[in-house]
Amino acid sequence: MSSGARPIVISGPSGSGKSTFLKRLFAEYPDKFGFSVSHTTRKPRAGEVDGREYNFVTREEFLAGVARKEFIEHAEFSGNLYGTSVVAVRTVGEQGKICILDIDMQGVKLVKDTDLNPWYLSLQPPSIQILEQRLRSRGTESESDIQKRLDASSAEIEYAKQEGAYDEVIVNDDLETSYAKFKAFIDKGREHGWWW
Repeated sequence: MSSGARPIVISGPSGSGKSTFLKRLFAEYPDKFGFSVSHTTRKPRAGEVDGREYNFVTREEFLAGVARKEFIEHAEFSGNLYGTSVVAVRTVGEQGKICILDIDMQGVKLVKDTDLNPWYLSLQPPSIQILEQRLRSRGTESESDIQKRLDASSAEIEYAKQEGAYDEVIVNDDLETSYAKFKAFIDKGREHGWWW
C-alpha cells in the first residue's frame, strides 16, 4: 500500500474546519487528490449521500469487515463505529490520485502501525471554547453528543502537542490565513516530489 504517492492524513477535532479545507483543496485540484470515503454505522444526516460522505453500513456489516481485516483503522465514537477500509484507499490510488484520509486521533495512532506511510497534518481550533461555539452553531448534534465531542477534542488537542505526532499542526484561527498555511504544506510536498 505504500507504493506511489504517499497519502495525506488530516486529523483534528470535529469543528476544526477539516471539511471546509478539503472542499477548497478538491475544488482547486480536482484531478490530483481523492478522498478516502470512510465507513460508519451512524445514520446519514440531511443531504448526505451513501458512498460520498460515508459508506453507511450496519454494525453487523462493519464488525464483519473488521473480522476480515478490511480496515486500516477503526474506532467507536458516540456509540457509532467509523473506519477507513483498505479498498477505499486503494481505489483512490488506482485512479492516479493522492489519497486523503480524514480520521481522528485514534485512527492516526492505528495508521502509524501500518505500512501506509502517509504525511500527517493536524488542524486545530484556536481554543476549546471556540470549538464549542462552532459545534453548537451546526445545530446537528444533541447536548450529549456535543459534550462527547468536546471531551474527545480535548484529548486530540493534547495529542497534537506531542513531538512527532504530526508533520504539521495548523491552528485554524482565521480561515484564509490557516488555509494559506495548509496550501503551503501541500505545495511543500509538491516541491519535494512527495505527491506530484
